[in-house]
Amino acid sequence: MEEGFRIWANPSSPHAEGRKARAALEDARERMKRALGWDGEVIFTSGASEALWIALNRAKVERRIVSAVEHDAVFRAAPDAEMFSDDVPLDGRSILAIQHVNSETGVINPVSDMGATVKQTGALILSDCSQSAGKLALPDADMLVISAHKFGGPIGIGALLVRDFALLEPIGGHERGYRQGTENMPGALGMAAALEAGPWATTSRERAGFAGQLSASSLTFGEQVDYIFALTHPSISAQALLIRLDAMGFAVSAGSACSSGTLKKSRVLDAFGVDDDTAARAIRISIGWNTSPAELERFAEAWDSLT
Repeated sequence: MEEGFRIWANPSSPHAEGRKARAALEDARERMKRALGWDGEVIFTSGASEALWIALNRAKVERRIVSAVEHDAVFRAAPDAEMFSDDVPLDGRSILAIQHVNSETGVINPVSDMGATVKQTGALILSDCSQSAGKLALPDADMLVISAHKFGGPIGIGALLVRDFALLEPIGGHERGYRQGTENMPGALGMAAALEAGPWATTSRERAGFAGQLSASSLTFGEQVDYIFALTHPSISAQALLIRLDAMGFAVSAGSACSSGTLKKSRVLDAFGVDDDTAARAIRISIGWNTSPAELERFAEAWDSLT
């Protein structure tokens, strides 16, 4: 990012400085594609929310279908979307949004397995990979969304990965005409560097050991990642847990980070079938890219001390 700020010029300007900035931006784009194993197109955005908006509002479709456990940004981008179920027919006029890893429970959705069936209908698949990019292999989908700060990159930069630009209606402006606003070239360089560096200060064995220590309190729903957990306490409310853990030096949340300031029951936990009483005592914890093994051990001890 320091290099990006040093050579900053508008990447869309035709002068020499602009061309140099453009070259750096395109280099970051190619480095990202290599790091992610992606052979399609990349549209830089201000983050996952904007990428979701572009995908859901500029895709050449007539119907938008979303799963019940999507991030709130999906419902804001497509407030009139149909809710996905076995009874909702898919066809070539529709796009189905289904996240790869749920941000509140850590559940891994079988996006690639669904892909073969969905593609037979002609429908497009959009997968929010904000919680998996840089950590898991990307699923097989037509469009994918990533967010840099989720894997140690800078805030304010993300991307929409698109199999083919022909899937989208252009909007004018930058990024081949598919996104408005001057490109954040320093942010793009930072995102590419973060992907190349890798996300973890902990090993998979250390995270598995941590998960084992918390297993009695964890809400489980099938295959899950080892870095996002929904924990429930037998007697303390979620809001009280947040206050007490914050005083101990731990930053946790109730629900997704974007809606954790509310007192409403998590829409996601409701969709997963968690009863109201359990949901009222549930919090979400995430292992960050820079979370240390010592911090995991300290949290496990703090959790055991809560009575």
